[in-house]
Amino acid sequence: MTVDGSLQPARKLTFIHTVATLEPMFARLAEERLPGWEIASIADESLLARTIENGKVVQETAEALAAHVQSAADAGSDAIVVTCSTLGDVVDTLSARTATPLYRIDRGMAEKAVLHASNIGILATLPTTLDPTTRLLQQTADRLGRRCKFVACLCSDAFSHLKSGDTQTHDALIRSDYEILSESVDLIVLAQASMARALQSVSPPRPYLTSPELGMDYIADLLRLTRVSPD
Repeated sequence: MTVDGSLQPARKLTFIHTVATLEPMFARLAEERLPGWEIASIADESLLARTIENGKVVQETAEALAAHVQSAADAGSDAIVVTCSTLGDVVDTLSARTATPLYRIDRGMAEKAVLHASNIGILATLPTTLDPTTRLLQQTADRLGRRCKFVACLCSDAFSHLKSGDTQTHDALIRSDYEILSESVDLIVLAQASMARALQSVSPPRPYLTSPELGMDYIADLLRLTRVSPD
């Protein structure tokens, strides 16, 4: 494949998903921000299912993710993005020893949050996502020299309703906890991309951030700065 009719091959970006239904959304975001790139994906929902079952990312899951990263690299990827925030800590560890640029999707969201607010709420429906998101935000604040207070809130029953197909109850629970959390913070971070739909039909009392768009903005900027982009 070539770019703009030239002899230069298209760069390749590979997503690794733990929720297969997110694949079209991320492909669209990548095509908008990185025109001319070839977009590929790997979906393995067992990574998230195993983490939920064990209550943490176990070694087997970390090794399976590492295998997917290596597979993407072997297939000619110029950059790899893991779209599951639950696996963010593992992505950070792998990126330090992976030749192909490897990114977690939530870093752009974390940077915007700590740069725009000092009293930040973190809302999640899974404890396995809440903890790594909180750590990322604190690490980002420390790195950027920002003094931030973080208030974490787990909407613990919502995910089970989402899995059973009861999206109305899932959304209602998120809206309820969002309104309560809004009373004590200036901005709220939604730890999972699936949560944003719950707030799309209401006027939220506080601004909120989600990872997909902000993450792809951040990653696309990095790829252009490092001249990985064919532009």
